[in-house]
Amino acid sequence: MGEELFDSALPPRNIPANFIMPTHYLACDLGADSGRLMLGTLDAGKLSLEELHRFPNGPVKTSGALHWNLDGLFNELKVGLKKAAAKNLPIASISSDSWGVDYVLYREDNQPMLPVWCYRDSRTASGVENVRAKIEWSAVYSETGIQFMAFNSIYQLAAEAPERLAEAKKLLLIGDAFNYFCSGVARNEVSNASTTQLYNPQTKTWSKKLLTALGLREEMFAPLCPSGTKLGPMKKNLAQETGLLPMEVIASCSHDTGAAVAAVPASGENWAYLSSGTWSLMGVEAAVPVITEQSRTLGFTNEIGYGNTVRLLKNIIGLWIVQECRRAWTKQGEKYDYATLEKMAGEAPAFVSLINPDDSRFLAPENMPQKIDEFCIETGQPVPANHAAYVRCVYESLALFYRVTLRKLERLTGKKIEKLHIVGGGSQATTLNQCAANALKIPVLAGPTECTALGNILVQAITLGHIESHAAARTIVANSFELKSFTPQNSADWDAAAARFEKLLS
Repeated sequence: MGEELFDSALPPRNIPANFIMPTHYLACDLGADSGRLMLGTLDAGKLSLEELHRFPNGPVKTSGALHWNLDGLFNELKVGLKKAAAKNLPIASISSDSWGVDYVLYREDNQPMLPVWCYRDSRTASGVENVRAKIEWSAVYSETGIQFMAFNSIYQLAAEAPERLAEAKKLLLIGDAFNYFCSGVARNEVSNASTTQLYNPQTKTWSKKLLTALGLREEMFAPLCPSGTKLGPMKKNLAQETGLLPMEVIASCSHDTGAAVAAVPASGENWAYLSSGTWSLMGVEAAVPVITEQSRTLGFTNEIGYGNTVRLLKNIIGLWIVQECRRAWTKQGEKYDYATLEKMAGEAPAFVSLINPDDSRFLAPENMPQKIDEFCIETGQPVPANHAAYVRCVYESLALFYRVTLRKLERLTGKKIEKLHIVGGGSQATTLNQCAANALKIPVLAGPTECTALGNILVQAITLGHIESHAAARTIVANSFELKSFTPQNSADWDAAAARFEKLLS
């Protein structure tokens, strides 16, 4: 496939020499498909990870509505913490990260108010209409710099029953709710808060204009804190129940993409990142928000990263489409692991059918192969002939959408992107990564896989003074993990496919 191993024999670069003994950290990394508790160990300038506990996650359908099983997730975290205690290691700290936009409301007695809604629930459509009736979209964007996504927190809250909001004492984003569960200190860390479309990155506060327009009480929103904030020690009852010794609870980057970007093993300039997983998030690090008519028109978002940097990016649907195809095939008795799907995609014929991953039909769960069939029929293309063809179709379509997105990003920043770093679970998808290099016509460096947990842990280590700087942390990642390099191939074929693909976007 043209991939080459990154030269791991190179000598270490600028490794801080202040490590005397191994230091251990815990990262509770929550995804919309699964969660895990990871143990990170920093030793002699290198970082290693060990998965202590993995557990399934996913929206629970009750009476036709999609919720999260919050109590179940809390219980799974406790199972993981007991496994951590069994290691008998001195653990310095713990932090949680999660997907963005979803939140937990709390009553006066500090107990969560159920249900905890899933962003994929259809109720958000009414929230969009409610917001539009009260404030223009251009005003929402100028306040927040966040692209329109129907499931953003602003629209979810606009779909809430007024009596439920009136009862709520505080609101925490999911990752921050887990930090609260561990520490008893309620703070919304800015990387996660910035996903709500209620945070103003210029004033660095909740948007008073939007809260007022929508009749939302500012005191309901737990106070903001920067990435890398010490929240305090773990609650005594939790430590006693799980058998853990005292440790610090830190709000690192509570948003999983914020954490992942913090760990991108990049240096220099003119690089972009792609956090590849259930969602694909492509962007660059910027010093200040880019909130203009052009950025709004092009659909770019300004989320906050570590050190109050700006993640200028676009949210793109990602491996969710493959995950849902796999789920549908499992129900039919055909169970594939992801390695098998990857192999199948690599062997399937190229450029038979393409889809527009941004089509709204692909957002909702269930019947994903049927939705792909419908799109192909509507656009005069062959329906995928077999399961391998479906995966190949999705991979090529995602890569071509990355190409469109990167060209827009270059227009917006006025800079030519010379390299793409792919991190997250999707960095293991060698066929997809090669497709990305081919489509973008630039080198791609893939890895590490667990960049979210790494970023979570690295921010903890910086906060505690165990790593001297963010640049040093990224150097540690580059020297700790094997990366794979992909060089562009078959440019003419991909140019022709890109011309076909752009016609599907109109």
